[in-house]
Amino acid sequence: MESEESMTGLSSAALVAIGCNTFVAILLLLLCLILYRACRVPSSPERLPVLAPSERETQQMNEHKYLLTS
Repeated sequence: MESEESMTGLSSAALVAIGCNTFVAILLLLLCLILYRACRVPSSPERLPVLAPSERETQQMNEHKYLLTS
């Protein structure tokens, strides 16, 4: 009766390491996909980013700058 190690040529520790490395590779690919989707430019230009100032705030800042320089 031959052992499983001699049939595959790899020890059980090597098989566990291969399995863990495969799992980590899948997690890294998932992370890259999430980062890609989070960082891409929005396709519709009318949608403003959340942190962008509104037109009213921009106008107020410009008026404030004008008052400071005059």
